[in-house]
Amino acid sequence: MKPLNRRQFLKAGALGAAALSLPANSWAQIPGANSDIRVAVIGFHGRGNDHIKELRGLGAGVRIVALCDVDQKVLDEHVAEFAKRGQTVQAHRDIRKLLESNEIDAVTIATPNHWHSLAAIWAIQAGKDVYVEKPVSHNVSEGRRVVEAARKHQKIVQTGTQCRSSSGIREAVEWVRAGSLGKITVARGLCYKRRASIGKVSGPTSIPESVDYDLWCGPAPKVPLARQKLHYDWHWVWATGNGDLGNQGIHQMDIARWFLGETALAPRVFSVGGRFGYVDDGETPNTMFVYQDYPSAPLIFEVRGLPARAGSEKMGNFKGASVGNVIECEGGYVLVPNYSSATAFDRQGKEIKHFSGEESHFANFIAAVRSRKREDLRADILEGHLSSALCHTGNISYRLGQAKDSIEIREEIKANPEAEETFGRMLEHLAVNEVDLAKGPAVLGQFLKMNPTAETFEGSAEANLMLTREYREPFVVPARV
Repeated sequence: MKPLNRRQFLKAGALGAAALSLPANSWAQIPGANSDIRVAVIGFHGRGNDHIKELRGLGAGVRIVALCDVDQKVLDEHVAEFAKRGQTVQAHRDIRKLLESNEIDAVTIATPNHWHSLAAIWAIQAGKDVYVEKPVSHNVSEGRRVVEAARKHQKIVQTGTQCRSSSGIREAVEWVRAGSLGKITVARGLCYKRRASIGKVSGPTSIPESVDYDLWCGPAPKVPLARQKLHYDWHWVWATGNGDLGNQGIHQMDIARWFLGETALAPRVFSVGGRFGYVDDGETPNTMFVYQDYPSAPLIFEVRGLPARAGSEKMGNFKGASVGNVIECEGGYVLVPNYSSATAFDRQGKEIKHFSGEESHFANFIAAVRSRKREDLRADILEGHLSSALCHTGNISYRLGQAKDSIEIREEIKANPEAEETFGRMLEHLAVNEVDLAKGPAVLGQFLKMNPTAETFEGSAEANLMLTREYREPFVVPARV
């Protein structure tokens, strides 16, 4: 055997020490700087299809080697698409079978919300790096468990909040936090996005034959389907979705918190809202605002699923944003109308500065997989957990609230002028949509205090129960990882 020289010995020793520091099931999962990153995509009936396109667009060095979806029809169609390109991929319906493979380095997850955390935790425990869609969790507790699993197993875990990879928005955040417009007075997130009725059924509906419904339900209760469509409309049912807070709004909630520089949950939260304009099988509010009472400045998030006015399909806007952010400051405001740009205005509405530019969020994930440095991630799992949890605490407030007339609501929120102003605009919006609040009043959510360090509510056992859920065996998110 040829003896090692000093450089070879030191290099071998360093590699050996690094390997010994990793969990046993990770030894075969150390992507080299020049080797291909082998990726599996889990769930691609919707957003996951974009994952496939984005990953394929990264070119050499990244290979999709496996697909997983509980819908056999969807799975077969995508496997066939790969075959047309002369590519063979593993095909799985059950994520547990996929994760047994040693030929996968990383997974991307775009399942319904109720599967996000468990899929991520199982993948991490199986030695894979993870890209998980937003919200990273269905409740506060399981999001924290994903963070703990990532840290324990030293895995790279990226959150699917691609706005974090926008150089334009990042520059705007740095510019505002440097004091260029003075102190932030309120950070607003807006989701004015049309949501029509999902229909009303009179009894259980059939499950598509191609779907393994037991796997689809996973951690959620396995109950008869009580809506017209299984796919997508799960967003508007509490057992599987989080309403537009967790669907579209998580992006804007994350950007608002990013501007504020807050790195924990808000110590107080309340909400106002309801499901207005139609009666259907949806449970989540289509009109609401959430007030996260940060000490630096309030974070207010608004949802509007009804149009600008009755009979129109156009959506309203606030200072030019329908789905975006408005960061109000002492010396003006910053408008973030999309995923890649921002514009600063003075108090008279005159443009001061424009920021633009975006980078591939998936490329950032792959780069961090290679470097093994979570600091290289634009949206580490901790950021995803915190912003997702803000959505969940807002929804908890709403779900524990009571229907009250507008005068009562105004009286109870008047100590928070920004909330009172937001509620006034909500009333105007409902009025032009011909919503009579006398027939179906809005819900004033509970005013909840939170211990941001413990991520638990103070003085509300009922609210604390909603920080997690009862899981269905064997699809259990562990209380400790």
